[in-house]
Amino acid sequence: MRVEKNRRKARDRRHVHVRKYVSGTSERPRLNVFRSLNHIYAQVIDDSIGKTLVSASTIDHEIRAQVAGLKKTEQAKVVGRILAERALAQGVTMVVFDRGGYKYHGRVKALAEAAREAGLNF
Repeated sequence: MRVEKNRRKARDRRHVHVRKYVSGTSERPRLNVFRSLNHIYAQVIDDSIGKTLVSASTIDHEIRAQVAGLKKTEQAKVVGRILAERALAQGVTMVVFDRGGYKYHGRVKALAEAAREAGLNF
């Protein structure tokens, strides 16, 4: 098997393991992170009703202008800050963090710390 497929399968396996224990409720929704090679996406999800409450990513029109020319970790910080601002505007203050099978390092860590600094509790 190719290395890319093995990495993908390993991340999927880790994500399934994490999702056994991490679930979002209406009091404390789940902050999910997905990162691709070029972009990073984050959502605040209420799993009890299966609905995304807030989302932000580097491909959003408002965010795209702000992240132009920045490094990927800096882009993740901008996405985390804006996601937290949007969540607070919706009345969400506490979330549970779902790192999506990725290591808590680099862009995932930068997004989480920026969201914490902007006011989300997790």
